[in-house]
This record gives sequence, structure tokens and C-alpha cells, in this order.
Amino acid sequence: MANRCGGHSFSCAIFIAVSLTVVVPLGATAESGALLTGKAAMGDWKSDAPGARRKITVEDLPAPSSNVLAINPARVARRLADAQPQVPHGFKIDLYASGFRDPRFLLTAPNGDIFVVESRGNQIKVLRDTKGTGKPDVTEIFAEQGLNKPFGIAFYPPGDESQFLYVANTDGVIRFPYRNGDLKARGPAEQLGAHLSGGAAHLRSGGHWTRDIVFSPDGKKMYVSI
Repeated sequence: MANRCGGHSFSCAIFIAVSLTVVVPLGATAESGALLTGKAAMGDWKSDAPGARRKITVEDLPAPSSNVLAINPARVARRLADAQPQVPHGFKIDLYASGFRDPRFLLTAPNGDIFVVESRGNQIKVLRDTKGTGKPDVTEIFAEQGLNKPFGIAFYPPGDESQFLYVANTDGVIRFPYRNGDLKARGPAEQLGAHLSGGAAHLRSGGHWTRDIVFSPDGKKMYVSI
């Protein structure tokens, strides 16, 4: 499914990396990776790879200017047919699912379902692999009401018997009733009392609108990034 973002059309996909027979520790890979310096250190995604290191010195940086704020947003481009993330030796990467609108967050449910948050699409979807093929054959919209640029999600209480799915909108926290294995929210969104500042509306550069959420292991505290 195509999407419009920044004037460029693109498709969003989710990749997974699976381990093969040989796994190289990431620490060792980083130590033996290429060291990029000078202009090469300023490269783009084409030079990104596990273990690649970049050394940027003061001399490599552009000269300071009188501008108080420099806005240089990323340019969204269509994914090339043979372009995919690089993974460490001993791993293989494969396309898991595609056709999403700005997927920003993934979370595995207690039963193995994968929840995908489409932030700008204001939807939360559930992916399920019922055939054991390693790719989902069931995709359902779990929720699409009460969402405002959602990002982080968390099941509560922690463990296998969750009763709610908490969602961090850009301006507050909501929750949906949930039981393990649900493909649809059991009821409407419940707005919690906490109000979060919508930073994107007050900063000249737009600011970060993403809000993450997580519970402590004992379920007594909820942490929300602002």
C-alpha cells in the first residue's frame, strides 16, 4: 500500500532477522568492523552495516553559522528492489509483512501475536501466523478510535494474563480492554487523567511527538516518555 509522506510515495515494510547456525557476538563484530573517517563517515544508509564505526572530528563538521536553528529534514525515497538492512554474520533477513502506513512500534503479545502501531495512520494492527510459515496470514485492525499519533504500547498487568493494552498518544495515555489472543479491542478507548504536552505544536522545528510507555516488572509503576 502506498503512502504519502513529505511529498514522496513509499511503501512501509517490516523485516525480521533470524539466526542461522553460526552467531558472531556483536561486540566482536564491532571491534573488527570498518572505521569510516572524513567524508566517508558522513555517508548514508548505503554504508551502514553491523560493526561499521564512524570517527567524526571537529574538523569534519561544517563551520558554525549565524542561524539559530537549521532545519534539514530527511528525504523519503522509494525503497529499491534489492535494498534491505544488513545483519551480522550468522543471521538472515527476510520480509515479514508490508503495506503499512508509517509503522513506528512493534510489540509481541503474550500469545505471540505481533502488534504494529501505525502512528500517522492512527491504527493499531495485529499480525498472526496461524500456519507456522514465519509470515502472518491474519492481519486485523485492533483499534482505530481514540488514537492521536500513537507510538508506544504496553500490556498490563505484565505477564501472560494481560487485561489492558495501554497506548501512548502524543497528547495523553489511553487504554483498551484486552485478553490474551484478542484480535479486536473488547471495548472503546478509556482516557486516563494524565495529559502530555504536544511538543510538535509548540516548537519551530516541529519537535518530537513520539511518546513511549512501559511498566515496571512488578506492575506498580508506569513510565511515559515526554
